[in-house]
Amino acid sequence: MPDSTPETSFDAQEKLLRATEHLIYSGGINATGMDLIVKTSGVARKSIYKHYGTKEGLVAAALQARDERWMQWFVEATSNAPTPLARLMSMFDALRDWFASDGFRGCAFINAAGEIGDSNSPIRAVSRLHKERLLAHVESLVRAAGLPQPEERARQLLVLIDGAIAVAMVTGDLSITDSAERAAAMLIAADAAPDA
Repeated sequence: MPDSTPETSFDAQEKLLRATEHLIYSGGINATGMDLIVKTSGVARKSIYKHYGTKEGLVAAALQARDERWMQWFVEATSNAPTPLARLMSMFDALRDWFASDGFRGCAFINAAGEIGDSNSPIRAVSRLHKERLLAHVESLVRAAGLPQPEERARQLLVLIDGAIAVAMVTGDLSITDSAERAAAMLIAADAAPDA
């Protein structure tokens, strides 16, 4: 007799979050209807509303799951270089790999925030949290490298990171990462230069 173990609620939620994340990242929140989410995930509409209440709640949960995965990947990708400064600069190697990957569509959190006009939306809240977490990681790399003004330097590097992501997504020019990396190296070199 075949195993007919019913799918658990956790399995259904995992399928639902993965499908929603994929659909909104590839096509956008507004272009992704509930019918498509139901069809793609194989999860009943009733279950969606039971677990998440609204489409907005579901999208926010899918983005939270992406944030966890993306941040884990980025932290690991910037942990293997031999020196603190090399770990800091390895951010750009990680971005280069990501930009060249199949299905790269920019930053899911910038994209989502751009679609949602309500600054109090849970989707915007998740997007803000992602940027705060990314900034905190960049700042930890800056501090480990012993650079002065770590808060400000991390903010400047975040601008370079997000700028490179946006330009790579819009233009398809993956060499923008090289420009961002050179700009970061100039910031770091200015920190190391003796006062005039």
